[in-house]
Amino acid sequence: MISGAAYLVKALQEEQVEILFNYPGAATIDIMDELYKQDTVKVVLPRHEQALAHAADGYARSTGKVGVCMVTSGPGATNLVTGIATAYADSVPLVCITGQVDLSLMGNDAFQEVDTVGIVRNVCKYAVTVRDRKDLGRILKEAFYIARTGRPGPVVVDISKNIQKAMGSDEYPTEVNIRGYKPNTTVHVGQIKKACSVIAKAKRPLFLLGGGVSISGANELMTALVEKTGIPVVTTLMGKGAIDSRHPLYLGNVGIHGGYAPNVALTDCDVMISIGTRFNDRITGKLSTFAQNCKIIHIDVDAASISKNIKVDIPVVADAKLAIEKLLEYIEPHDLGEWPKQLQKLKEERPVTQADEEGLTPQIVIDYINNHYDRPIVATDVGQNQLWTTQFLELKGGRQLLTSGGLGTMGYGFPAALGAQLGNPDRRVFAICGDGGVQMNIQEFATAMHYRLPMTLIVLNNGYLGNVRQWQQLFYDKRYACTNLLMDESAIVTRSMIDNDEFEYVPDFVRLAEAYGAKAMRITKVKDIEKGFHLADTFKEGPTLLEFIIPTELNVLPMVPAGKSLSDMLLKDKK
Repeated sequence: MISGAAYLVKALQEEQVEILFNYPGAATIDIMDELYKQDTVKVVLPRHEQALAHAADGYARSTGKVGVCMVTSGPGATNLVTGIATAYADSVPLVCITGQVDLSLMGNDAFQEVDTVGIVRNVCKYAVTVRDRKDLGRILKEAFYIARTGRPGPVVVDISKNIQKAMGSDEYPTEVNIRGYKPNTTVHVGQIKKACSVIAKAKRPLFLLGGGVSISGANELMTALVEKTGIPVVTTLMGKGAIDSRHPLYLGNVGIHGGYAPNVALTDCDVMISIGTRFNDRITGKLSTFAQNCKIIHIDVDAASISKNIKVDIPVVADAKLAIEKLLEYIEPHDLGEWPKQLQKLKEERPVTQADEEGLTPQIVIDYINNHYDRPIVATDVGQNQLWTTQFLELKGGRQLLTSGGLGTMGYGFPAALGAQLGNPDRRVFAICGDGGVQMNIQEFATAMHYRLPMTLIVLNNGYLGNVRQWQQLFYDKRYACTNLLMDESAIVTRSMIDNDEFEYVPDFVRLAEAYGAKAMRITKVKDIEKGFHLADTFKEGPTLLEFIIPTELNVLPMVPAGKSLSDMLLKDKK
């Protein structure tokens, strides 16, 4: 007989949990005491519960394992909500354990009491309060199973104080049998054959790949399928890395910030083979004009995602990897004529580039990473920094790019990179953030320094909340309301201001990083980029911050205005 708290620790060990991201409190203190007595599970203490959830998320995305985190009741649980919703939107397997007041006090407005399950129910895969000690083992076993199977996602287990103290059996279940939850583990061969028949007649077929390809670990199989068929490939923002981004049949990202050639391909194809994507509005643009003249084959593990936004012709409910295996088995290549060459020519004629910009640009910074590091893990924040990274970063496979695609969570990048570095101690890890989003969880410098994580934080600083400012410039007559983060609220960061060292910003990121014991450098000129990365490469005792000062009015293009079709792209002025 052991206590519920001791049993939870045993469950983590049985599930082979390596790292528990944890912030303690009164409602979890008994569990903390049991964790103190063991050395199998490493307990990591971040500095904020939201960052803790993002760190578990980054760990999960980069390793393919279930990320596990724990917080106390009340504000601990509510601070977790953004991280849970972020993971849910992007299909990330998490088990989130929350402490809770005694069952007898629930509903009585007790100290640090909230209805955790009620709050998170709509932003997670499953949430449950443990109400009987004898159910604890079954619920924990089910939590890990639900999190990692089917369409992965976060599961929340709420455990009250009296359940943690209650004595019970120490036997941990070996099997899971949940009535009503039976993830599909097969592929309907008839649907696959039907899809192959349609593809065989296509003159302009196109693969549209989403995050589901990398989540299922199907990157090598997908590359084999592309090479067998010769069909061109485009990806969603979350799908980048589904195949090597330097592959000759890869065109780039699609959607409202997609490249010219990928969006034209999506508009002009006659058969679209979509694998592991939900057709959200960032991809489709105006729904009524999306893919009007093509047949759509949609492969997704989540039946609810098929024909939810776009009506498809051939649905295939299956894990991406299993479906791709069957496509490889049954598909026969056929002559696609000039279609692939036409698209590659468009890509060459209308590249996504900042080569015509003067001075230091995000592309030059990201190209340095491309040219000097082999398969680094790169986490991004949200905003222009995210979009530039997904435009210019070269990816050689899955689990290399970590970004909040579905929810678009500012403050995600730095703690996600922290979690990735903990899960991949031998890999080079970068976080690419904007000056706005990075301040939402910048306290995690303390965590990175405490655990001596040699990660690199890149801040692309234009003095503004850049993505919103871009919309204000293009559609609101440059009324930059609530987006200027500079000391002078009327200032615009220009090349002249950068060259004359007239850039005033609070905080001073370099001094702030140094206050935590980290290394840091502000970079304004291209010639100093190598010096900055050399600093990051040689400091192994903690994180390094590299602040790159870029002009304010540098925009992410192409761009599709809200409510417009993909064919209505705003392109870069060649001047």
